[in-house]
Amino acid sequence: MTFEELLNTYEPRLAAAFREGVEAIKSAIVLQRVIERLERGDLNGAIEAMMLEPEAFSALDLALQEAFNAGGINAVGELPTVRDPEGAKVVFRFGVRNPEAEAILRELSSSMVTHITEDQRQGVRYALEQGLQRGANPRQTALDVVGRVNRVSGKREGGVIGLTQRQIEYIERARQNLLSGDPELMKKYLDLTTRDKRFDRTVLAAIRDGKALEAEDVQRIVSRLNDNNLRLRGEMVARTETMMALGSARDNAIRQQINAGKIEARDVVKIWRSAGDNRVRHTHRALNNTQVPIDGVFISPSGAALRYPGDPRAPINEISGCRCHVTYKIDYIGAVERRFRAEAA
Repeated sequence: MTFEELLNTYEPRLAAAFREGVEAIKSAIVLQRVIERLERGDLNGAIEAMMLEPEAFSALDLALQEAFNAGGINAVGELPTVRDPEGAKVVFRFGVRNPEAEAILRELSSSMVTHITEDQRQGVRYALEQGLQRGANPRQTALDVVGRVNRVSGKREGGVIGLTQRQIEYIERARQNLLSGDPELMKKYLDLTTRDKRFDRTVLAAIRDGKALEAEDVQRIVSRLNDNNLRLRGEMVARTETMMALGSARDNAIRQQINAGKIEARDVVKIWRSAGDNRVRHTHRALNNTQVPIDGVFISPSGAALRYPGDPRAPINEISGCRCHVTYKIDYIGAVERRFRAEAA
């Protein structure tokens, strides 16, 4: 399986698991508990009542583990057939229970779920504060945050659960612009890439008439904005976390072979491979085909150091949405020559 095929396999699984986690949170919310706490002015209590807990993302955690294991197995599978001085085939294996591999996976999983949970809490707090500040009653504010139950599906739709504060701020500006009645502000909605274009005619009619949209229309528009941004959020989480899992596992897989004495570190170089299209960030286009020793780092034109694409230690602007990978080249001829010289001596 190629690296691209790995991405295409595991990225959708992580995206689906993210959505599953968000749905698990929404379905468990008891709306009245949230409303009661908002009526008392207890924002912290309202947030706690939503149970934004890491455990809701257990499916995402499992999907990350699967991607990590597949990345390690893929890396050793790419290594060519090698024979030792006695002619026996050297067998390369990725140990999914290797202590170092398990430690890397635990760190990736913990960081991912903690980050997602904290993002949600910050976003939900902001949304609650904004709702109350614009004069919405506690029930309206709660529904804007947790979503409204679709009578057909029985599931909550819309709402801001799962979104980041930045996304919620973006959507809140759109809400205010549509309610303003100012044609120039309302036009800004039509520039939003995550809008539902089916509402464009409604917005254009309001702009033409020079009046604000009806509150019910704005609610429907904002609900679709929420859903579209949640889909985008899930895709970005899935891409970034899948890349981290695959990159970390592939690196560890090669190091396991070094630690087992099957290859030597000095014989291994890693080569940066970009995705090769116009979506590749300019800093990674510059890195394409560059190579460094196994223990070296790639230096981005931004100044950032990356051990490999998706390096969790690198700045987020260097790894978010990245689709690059590294290939490993091993100087087997040099290794054989050293063995020959050693035996001759």
